[in-house]
Order: sequence, then structure tokens, then C-alpha cells
Amino acid sequence: MGRLRRTVLIGGLVTGMAVQAACSGDDTGGDATTTTAPPVPAVGLDEIQVLAAHNAYHLEGEEALLAAITAQLPTLTPTIEYSHPTLTEQLDLGLRSMELDVFEDPDGGRYATPKAQSLLGLEPIDPVMTEPGFKVFHIQEVDYRSTCLTFVRCLEELEAWSDAHESHLPIIVQIEAKDGEIPDLTNLGFVQPIPVTEGTFTALEAEILSVLDEEQLVTVADVQGDHDTLRAAIEDEGWPDVEDLRGRFVFTLDDTSPKRDMYRAVHPDTRDRLIFVSAQAPDDDAAFTVVNDPIVDGTLIQDLVEQGYMVRTRTDADTVEARTGDTTRRDAAFASGAQIVSTDYEREDPRFPGFVVELPGGGPARCNPVNAPPDCDDELFADG
Repeated sequence: MGRLRRTVLIGGLVTGMAVQAACSGDDTGGDATTTTAPPVPAVGLDEIQVLAAHNAYHLEGEEALLAAITAQLPTLTPTIEYSHPTLTEQLDLGLRSMELDVFEDPDGGRYATPKAQSLLGLEPIDPVMTEPGFKVFHIQEVDYRSTCLTFVRCLEELEAWSDAHESHLPIIVQIEAKDGEIPDLTNLGFVQPIPVTEGTFTALEAEILSVLDEEQLVTVADVQGDHDTLRAAIEDEGWPDVEDLRGRFVFTLDDTSPKRDMYRAVHPDTRDRLIFVSAQAPDDDAAFTVVNDPIVDGTLIQDLVEQGYMVRTRTDADTVEARTGDTTRRDAAFASGAQIVSTDYEREDPRFPGFVVELPGGGPARCNPVNAPPDCDDELFADG
């Protein structure tokens, strides 16, 4: 339902109730007392801003593992020295978007015995890694610690929180399907990922639906409606109203490589898709896009937001801003109007005191600084 239609519907309903109340006073001729509540302002999902966790599952590796990485890949180490709390804790902190990296593992066990585990005497990885299904971590063999090691476990954790907070704001789950190889400089026999194919996305959708009912999802069909294309729906009406999407999940694909075209090939009719791809006009399936640098591309982000597109950007990357205490990128991200503002520092890291990323206003969402309607109020989202 479009935002204008929803405002008219609610406003008409309230007006109708008031008229009925006025006409149903007592039959003694006394004046009827009426109380009318103002309509809930119609605010689209593209007209708010939420905080997100980049690599939301990520746990920093042990000191011995980081030392071994430094000896072989010294530039990698500082980029992976960060940890997130559990997904549940992130949601409790007010985050409403999480990025999950997924690796295909249809037979199970492909990533169950990282070489570093035996070589360095590290704690064994969770036995769940032997089970079939997508795994969630950052880089095979070298950066594999995760708070939820399987995609299904991550989804089950999100659903459990959702069930306990039924009227929550929509939770946006960003997915990156990974298959990048890493150099095996000392010939240890590193495991390499299974290349992503169209079948990867069919299996990925199946895992989503193994945990969540379609009624719990905001699908492309829900947003596209009767429009010929998804882009037309966005440019005509923007995303649906937040109030209509409470308690539900939005899935997006954080990829513009050939992997995106693989997913498109699985569902040529956009209305059949569970996942929104990252795309911009003139692509007909444009609704969500990733623009990670709000300093270089701040004007582009603002233009996209004003057109109704949902944008993900980042406040920090590779621990650089946290180490220097530079908040320029963070401030630019919030000011850009990007609806999904991603960070690795929703909590302060004691090693980098003073650097933390919190949504202005302190709630789980705020009115978008670029395109929110005049009657938007942050209090509308305080319970979300």
C-alpha cells in the first residue's frame, strides 16, 4: 500500500469513527463528547535511518592466529581486529540491520577443520560446521571465528528476537555470497570456497524459508505491487510505510559482480524474488544500493535517497577510523541520508577509546535527515 493511500485510509477511518461517535450521543438531547486521535504519520522505510553492523557475526581471532597471519599477510591483520556482540545483543542495542557473509557447504564439513586449529593448538571450531548448509564467517582458514557459524543459526537467532518483540521495526539482513580464494603461501593445503552459481541462490532462498515464513518477509512483490518494474514503484511511491512492515525482515544482496546476475537469472520476474539486489537506475530492479564511501559519494547518496532508493553506506572500514579517532566518515554517513548506516563499532573498543557509532537520537531509528516528511517524529520508532 502506498504512503499516500495509507494516510488517506487511516485519516478516513478516524474521521468515520468521530462522525459515528458524534451521531450516537444519548437520546436526552445532551451534547456528545468526541475524542479523535490524529492519524499516524505515513513514513516510508526509505524515510528513516537505522544503524547496521558490518560483518555482524565477526569475532576477532586468537592472538596466536593473528600473529601467524601477520607473519604471512601483515596488511590483513589490522583490518580484522574487531568483534561484534551476538546478533541478539546488537538488536537489543537498537541495531536493525546486519550483514552476513555466506559460504556454500552443501555436504557439510568443508570448513570444519581450519589448518590453524591443529598447527597453533587453538580451540576446536563448533561441530555445527560439519552439518550441511551455508556457513557464516569472514575468510576461510584465517578469519573464521563467528557468533553464529551457520546461516540457519543466524536466522533462528534473529527470529527468536523477533518473536519476543513482535512490533519491531523491519530488520534488514544484508547478504554477501562469498567464494574468494586466499593465497596458501606455505602450502598448508588451505580449503578454497565453492564457486557461487545460480544454484547457490536457490539454496540460499531455501534456507531463508526453512526458518522464516514468507509472511515474515518483505519481498520484491510487496514493494513492486502493481507497477511494471520495481524501479517504477520506488520512483512513484518509495518503499512501503514502516508501520506496515513491523515484525518483518528485508533481505538484500550486497554484490554487483556477476553474482548479482546469477540471482537475477534465477528469478527473471522480479516479483518472484525474496532478495533485493544492489542496483541503481536505469536497472529496472533498482530499489536498494550500496554506496560505501559517504565522503566521496555523499552527493550521490543524497540524490538516491531523494528519489526513494534505499542506500547502505559505512561509517568506518578496516578499523582505520577507530585507530585514528577520525569521525569525519561517520558524520558524513549520517548526514548523507543513507537509510542503512553500517559500522564495526556499535560498542566502543577499549583499545580505541572514544570511537563509537550511535544513531543520533538514541532510538532504533530516526527520521531521515534528507527526505523524512515534515510530520515525522523519532518517537514513532521508539518502541521498535
